[in-house]
Amino acid sequence: MKKNLPLISKQIYSEDVFKLLKDNYAVIGPKWISSQLGWINDSYSSFKDHDKFLIVIYLIKKTLDFYSRNFTKLSFDEFYSKDFVEIEKFNLIEISEYLNIPKESARRKIVELESSLIIKRTKIKIILGRSAFSFEKTINSIKRISRFLASFSKILEDNNILPKQISSELLKKVIENNYSYAWKLYYELQIPMTQGYKKNFGDIETFHIFGTCVVNQHLNSKKINEKKVSRKDFIQSLFSQKEMRGINAMTISDITNIPRATVIRKLKILLKKNFLQIDAKKHYRVTGDGIKQLVPLQDIVLKRLADFSTKIYNLTIL
Repeated sequence: MKKNLPLISKQIYSEDVFKLLKDNYAVIGPKWISSQLGWINDSYSSFKDHDKFLIVIYLIKKTLDFYSRNFTKLSFDEFYSKDFVEIEKFNLIEISEYLNIPKESARRKIVELESSLIIKRTKIKIILGRSAFSFEKTINSIKRISRFLASFSKILEDNNILPKQISSELLKKVIENNYSYAWKLYYELQIPMTQGYKKNFGDIETFHIFGTCVVNQHLNSKKINEKKVSRKDFIQSLFSQKEMRGINAMTISDITNIPRATVIRKLKILLKKNFLQIDAKKHYRVTGDGIKQLVPLQDIVLKRLADFSTKIYNLTIL
């Protein structure tokens, strides 16, 4: 049977995608961070513990790496056809160092995952039970990233990078058909991004709460989004509009599922560090300092996002 080879001349390049991400951030940025808020909300709700979730997806990624090294491609249905996922051997130091979790905390969380039968050890293998990875939440993540990529593909079409916009339905189908490869790429985007913000904020919960405030301001910046402005001007506008409403602690707790007492404690830390400000109605808004401190880290995230997006687009068009 004659095999159709991908055409090298049709591929797109990460550097072009990265440039358009930055140049059109006022339009595409709010869509991206809204997608990310959905992902991090789901990640917290899985175990009520961000680090436990990271441990689990790190172990899943090791399995996806194994499949990739051995030229094995599984669709979404094939991957979820069993009630467990076999994972490679791991050690405490490896997880502690890779995920930046203190050794004793990592030990305790792994023990808790084993006690709840999420991680199971037998004489010959280690497996993750179905409860370790929510079928529904993964479907939601695929839908979110497909919608984002579809919206961004319109910008790439307008700038002659892609021949035409790609529908979210087609992107979803491509990701599901190439799930073990595409989700390996997805975790290679998400895990380092989460670790970068964790290093900056001290823990993921604090970043989660701050990010919710950022999303609120992005979503309230529709007038800015209607016109093309530079990322610098867009970011400046986020904290210069005094009429833009903030968000209160109860709403943050409802959105994130993080207990209100924890939200209030983390908000005090963010206020002290001048990442946030509070008004007379106890609404929280991001400050200029809060945004400016994240710009260098955001550049790294956007480069990774450009690389991920490029690979998924090429998987779709070649």
